[in-house]
Amino acid sequence: MPDETTADDDEHPLDAEATPERTTENETAEPRPSETTETERRRVHVTRGLVDLLLDMAEDAEPSSVNLVLAPTPAGEFDADLGLDPETPVLTHFYMAEAGQSVSAVFGMDLGTPAGRGRARFLTHPQGPFELTERDDLAAVVLLAVPPWERRTLAAFDRAGRKLELAVLDAEPPQEELD
Repeated sequence: MPDETTADDDEHPLDAEATPERTTENETAEPRPSETTETERRRVHVTRGLVDLLLDMAEDAEPSSVNLVLAPTPAGEFDADLGLDPETPVLTHFYMAEAGQSVSAVFGMDLGTPAGRGRARFLTHPQGPFELTERDDLAAVVLLAVPPWERRTLAAFDRAGRKLELAVLDAEPPQEELD
């Protein structure tokens, strides 16, 4: 598949907001809305902890494939300043595919993923290829891994199979509490 990044109808994977690009002395710091940088539209942010966990799960599941729903946390909710727009989504969590499966089978509803979550997926291809296929479950963003289960064999793709830039962040997601 081509190594382009976003489709005309998929401007911001995961509804990511563009951040201003670095400027020289003679340029303004704020880009005009029409000048949204192509780089930011092509970038998917994910925490290092999630990446490490996903790759471990992929290795443990081999030779079977893994298919998980991923969910983001807005950058502004992190305790540390990530240097991103506060609304920029950062992939931080996953949902087990088995959760709510019996209800899904009967009623056709996905109760394992909270409403409004899961616009991203993690897939593995234990036998290759290192690209999306017609058999894959797709989402706005897909993280795809192949053996050996290392960061260099993990990539992000948009729904059309075009490669996106993957930015792995050394940040811990905010603590969640049950109410």
